[in-house]
Amino acid sequence: MNFRIIPRLDIKGPNLVKGIHFEGLRVLGKPEDFAQYYYNEGADELFFQDAVASLYDRNSLHDIISSTSSQILIPLCVGGGLRNVEDIRKVLRAGADKVAINTEAIKRPEFIREAASTFGSSTIVVSIEAVRRGDGKWEALIEYGRETTGVDALEWAKQAHSLGAGELMVTSIDQEGTGKGYDLELTRQIAESVSIPVIAGGGCGSPADAAQSVVEGKADAVSMASVLHYDAVDYLLETSRGREYSTEGNIEFLKSKQTTTSRKSCSIMDIKREMSAQGLPCRMGGNNA
Repeated sequence: MNFRIIPRLDIKGPNLVKGIHFEGLRVLGKPEDFAQYYYNEGADELFFQDAVASLYDRNSLHDIISSTSSQILIPLCVGGGLRNVEDIRKVLRAGADKVAINTEAIKRPEFIREAASTFGSSTIVVSIEAVRRGDGKWEALIEYGRETTGVDALEWAKQAHSLGAGELMVTSIDQEGTGKGYDLELTRQIAESVSIPVIAGGGCGSPADAAQSVVEGKADAVSMASVLHYDAVDYLLETSRGREYSTEGNIEFLKSKQTTTSRKSCSIMDIKREMSAQGLPCRMGGNNA
């Protein structure tokens, strides 16, 4: 089994955005450009998340997914605002290969069974956005990490598995955007409690962090954003493609033309080389090789 590297693209309106703990979102550019860049760099999959879907009760990524899927030949997973089987159907028709569900799944767990029976478990990823509480346990959040639920994340992972989820995307809200590494304990406890693949998300700051999430966190795949995005921003700005962004949202970072010299950053191939050096099998080489 190859361990997968999955860049995460959080999207608000027409723009790729990034924050810390899912807050303070800043515009980084055009999501289609980042998707193509990561595809060329050797990404195994891409994960698109509609960051404001909860505000409108719908996923607004259909056009972005349609244009991306026509150019990219790796699996695309799409999350945000998927409330029923028809919502999923529309995203899959737009070109997604998988969907990630969270808010509606927690509100109505039977939704997982309905989705899996309709489209197959391999199509259904349950996204778990977890925050550590004072008692050492984790609570699953909804609405892009904005709303508490009182649901124990570990128990929810087991239930989601039993209802037919084919994969779990486990994101630590505490670590998300910090570059301080994954919550290895969270990932490990969930991975050891289910028999389906677990994707670690939230906190990657280096290739070593990604490898550690597999070795110690027992993850089957790793998702990351910031640690990849800022190198991509530099490349896209240098080639002028990065100037194609909407002026809606917080664009101060792009307007200031800041460099990434003070930021933790790496490439997809840096991560894969580190994994390979630690004896962790992964698919090497770019997708256009």
